[in-house]
Formats: sequence, structure tokens, C-alpha cells
Amino acid sequence: MKTPCIPAFLILTVAAAVMPLWAHHSWPINNDKLVTVKGTVMEFKWTNPHPMMTVEVQAGDGRMEKWEIGGPAIIRMEANGWNKSTVKPGDVITGIGYQFADGQKILRLERVIMPDGKELRLYGR
Repeated sequence: MKTPCIPAFLILTVAAAVMPLWAHHSWPINNDKLVTVKGTVMEFKWTNPHPMMTVEVQAGDGRMEKWEIGGPAIIRMEANGWNKSTVKPGDVITGIGYQFADGQKILRLERVIMPDGKELRLYGR
């Protein structure tokens, strides 16, 4: 009688492929405090897994800082009214979200206030 090597191999292959995807969806953020950054959009990348914006923000001491801010997958952003031209380089936006817990200038957005004052949410809340 043959041992079921192929099914075990297939199960291990599928598990190995899925694990990085599962681990990726946990943003290492500090959920205790919303952070607000206002600045000029330098770049907007409309790509999966997370569309990201590079925003130049003036810090409290006057220095300019670059923040990476982004939201959920494109399909979820589209469901909340976003598209690839919602934000353009040169736009001054206010991003509100949760910063990476290790202090990196990376923000997982909850909502954005656009130059015209309109608020766009990213998670439908």
C-alpha cells in the first residue's frame, strides 16, 4: 500500500503559500492613539496590497518629515469612493490613522480630509 505523499505535499505547499499572506494583514500599529498628519502628497501608488501615499509633513520643530500613509486593499478603498486619481501629488491632505508601534513614520489610515474639506473614510466606518 502506498503512503499518501502527494496529498501531504500539496497540503504543505498550500499552507506555505498562505502563511505569508495571513501574516501580512496584521499592521504593527499602536491602536491606543489616533495620529493626525497634514502635508503635501509627493506620490500616490495605487497598487495592492495597500495603496500608499508619501506625504511631506512639517514637524513641530519646523523640519520636514516624510510619512508613508496607506489604507486597505484597492477593492475596499473603491468601495469607500476612492480611485487612482482621488489623491494627486501636490494635494495637501490631512491623514488620520494609527502609527506603527515602533515609531516609524508609517500610518495606517482610517480617514483623510481632502483639500476641499471633504472627508473620505477607508474602512466604511
